[in-house]
Amino acid sequence: MRKQTVAALAALATGFFVPVLPAPAQTEAPAAPKIQELAPTAPVQSAPPAPAPQAPTLATPPAHGAAGSLTAPLPEPEPAEKLLRLSLSATLGSTPGHGLALHNGLVWRIYADTPDPSGEIARPVAELADATPTLRLKPGVYMVHAAYGYASAMQRIDLTSDSQVKLAINAGGLKVLGAIGDAPIPTSQMRVSVFVPVGQDLEGRRVVENAPPGVVIRLPEGVYHVVSTYGDSNAVMRSDLKVEPGKITEATLHHRAATVTLKLVQAPGGEAFAGTAFSVLTPGGDVIREEIGAFPSLVLAEGDYVVIARYDGKVHTREFKVESGANRDVEVLVSQ
Repeated sequence: MRKQTVAALAALATGFFVPVLPAPAQTEAPAAPKIQELAPTAPVQSAPPAPAPQAPTLATPPAHGAAGSLTAPLPEPEPAEKLLRLSLSATLGSTPGHGLALHNGLVWRIYADTPDPSGEIARPVAELADATPTLRLKPGVYMVHAAYGYASAMQRIDLTSDSQVKLAINAGGLKVLGAIGDAPIPTSQMRVSVFVPVGQDLEGRRVVENAPPGVVIRLPEGVYHVVSTYGDSNAVMRSDLKVEPGKITEATLHHRAATVTLKLVQAPGGEAFAGTAFSVLTPGGDVIREEIGAFPSLVLAEGDYVVIARYDGKVHTREFKVESGANRDVEVLVSQ
């Protein structure tokens, strides 16, 4: 019975039904099988295969501003911040816009009026060397600084529209020259230093060092102590000079000095010994200058001196006098 059931299921799978007859007894001869033809049945339709799963895809968003869009419209770009015009100028004096207009020598620096979060010195947002510059800045609060040599002025501005700033620099100029009698001192041989007196100390604070003569030194209004040095030794002149706003103070400092040339010779007018070491002293023994050579030259202030010449292990001396404007040779004779 089990075999018949298996055969029937196989016939259903192929679409045909084949009857299974019982097996005859072994004692009887096998009879010819009778095949019963059946009308073919419709084949069994198998269910269509399920579609393979697809990877999820992102839906393309609708165009910006399209109807039915679920996304908010993108914001329009903000317009660039408007820049404002700032014009700068300065004059010499105490009242802005009055006095001598400055057309050169100015340096402008613009600082943002906000503290630096790192604590470092704020850097200027703009720096210009023009006398009357015009620049464009964002609206805000700024510090405008103008430097004129050693003088300066500053003003705080709130820039909300195109503006013009005029600063008054309370300063003047100082021009120092040098001379020996009526003869001007060459600029290469003279230097000028300027000091601000502090209390009783005339050289309390130095503001200018080793400036050449004839150059206009721009300084704030006030009284200054000026030191002029002629040469590299002790020919020095001092003077107190006043600087007034809007004016140039000119002064000629007359030195009382001369140039001397030192020589060690065997006889007057003889040839100088090369490699001689010279020392120039005051009568009190203070060393003024030391030189090595055959005939070194130096500028000395008017007065009395002693020269010591050392050569070949021997020492030779001579006293001499310097008179203002009388340049001369000073010969030291080799002692026997």
